[in-house]
Amino acid sequence: MSEEKHKHGEMDITDQKESFSRFISFGLYLCYAVTGALVFLALFNS
Repeated sequence: MSEEKHKHGEMDITDQKESFSRFISFGLYLCYAVTGALVFLALFNS
């Protein structure tokens, strides 16, 4: 095992932050698309 002690807060998390941001953006776009589809269906009585 490593002889070094773990130091909290020193890990580089830029990749994790970018992935999380893209995940949230995808969720928002999906929500907008579903809302748009529901409005379209409601307006045209499909």
